[in-house]
Amino acid sequence: GLMSETLNQVFAWVWLSSLAAGVLLGAIFFGGLWWTVRNGASSHRLGLWFIGSMLLRVGIVMTGFYLLLGLPGEGWKILLTGLLGFFIARLAAMRLVAAKKSDLNPLERKAGHAP
Repeated sequence: GLMSETLNQVFAWVWLSSLAAGVLLGAIFFGGLWWTVRNGASSHRLGLWFIGSMLLRVGIVMTGFYLLLGLPGEGWKILLTGLLGFFIARLAAMRLVAAKKSDLNPLERKAGHAP
């Protein structure tokens, strides 16, 4: 009936919201990492810069996942959906970095890899 249809719409909204939240959290986390690497390298306090960035990024992501647990429905399923979104953002970030590296010439690319 109408009640079960409305309930299905609410749960669909919750799943889409948790997936989108996971993607957003991943974008914040990996975008923040990218920003830190680009801007922190020129800092005189490199260690402090990277540790501060890591604590801030992890704090934001943990808070976001904690808030996801407050959504209606089974918390672990919502959390898994959020983690899926986070993983999608990670894959996108890795592809973006790989695309940027392929723009470099082969010598620069080889120098960018750790042994």
